[in-house]
Amino acid sequence: MSLRYDLHTHSNASDGVLSPRELLEKASQSGIHYLALTDHDSTQGLAEAESAVRALPDLELVPGVELSVTWIRRLIHIVGLGIDRHCPVLQSGLQILQKKRSMRAFGIAARLENLGIQDAFESAVHYAPRNNISRTHFARLLVERGRAGNLRKAFQRFLRPGGLAYVDCEWASLDQAVDWITQAGGVAVVAHPARYNLGSQKLRNLLGEFGECGGRAIEVIGSGYNPNIANSMARLAKEFNLLASVGSDFHDPENCHTKLGCLPGLPRGCKPVWDALALL
Repeated sequence: MSLRYDLHTHSNASDGVLSPRELLEKASQSGIHYLALTDHDSTQGLAEAESAVRALPDLELVPGVELSVTWIRRLIHIVGLGIDRHCPVLQSGLQILQKKRSMRAFGIAARLENLGIQDAFESAVHYAPRNNISRTHFARLLVERGRAGNLRKAFQRFLRPGGLAYVDCEWASLDQAVDWITQAGGVAVVAHPARYNLGSQKLRNLLGEFGECGGRAIEVIGSGYNPNIANSMARLAKEFNLLASVGSDFHDPENCHTKLGCLPGLPRGCKPVWDALALL
């Protein structure tokens, strides 16, 4: 039997819709054998996930996190897989990122208030039950208030760089993020590398610097699977001696590019990241 992996997912401990328990139950129903919960800048959901997985004998939980990084003034996401969520170094880093998230959220809310959207911060908190407020929570508010037709349009008009309510933020550096993950015993992975639109040379610069920092893997198969992109990422993984990961970046069963359990296998020749995670 071929094992099925999804090593990049989100719960309502960040900007996902499902609770950690609901996410794991859905993953089990979808035929996934190994699922990583990788919430943005938070490990709050892992305790619930660890409890829930005990009742799901066919599913293994990979504890993870997705860290926000600023690299040449761009937001980059670095996933950590197989982490010890109790690691003091990691938790100290997450506290720094959570403070930055809060400051950004207040800034976005103030800009939305100036646009006539009242009680923006308090309303966004309604969508963030664990107080890990992201741009997605504001996007849901904008859709609810009729200021955007869907989440994508909310980001395009208000929340992406250049948007009416966009607030820039200086996140962790690349070497900080990789160090926090490594100190926690995890494997650092560049998430959805094609999504950053860096261009060939800048992407190579990112992967080179990432490897020099101790980063070990790249997502080859990801959300909105495209075989041409996957093959390109596989070639880069080989070029930079990086392991290959797979992850749907799942957030919401109603709004997702890739459903849980629907990721294809890695291209031939890839060295899978789960070998480094000792997933047996």
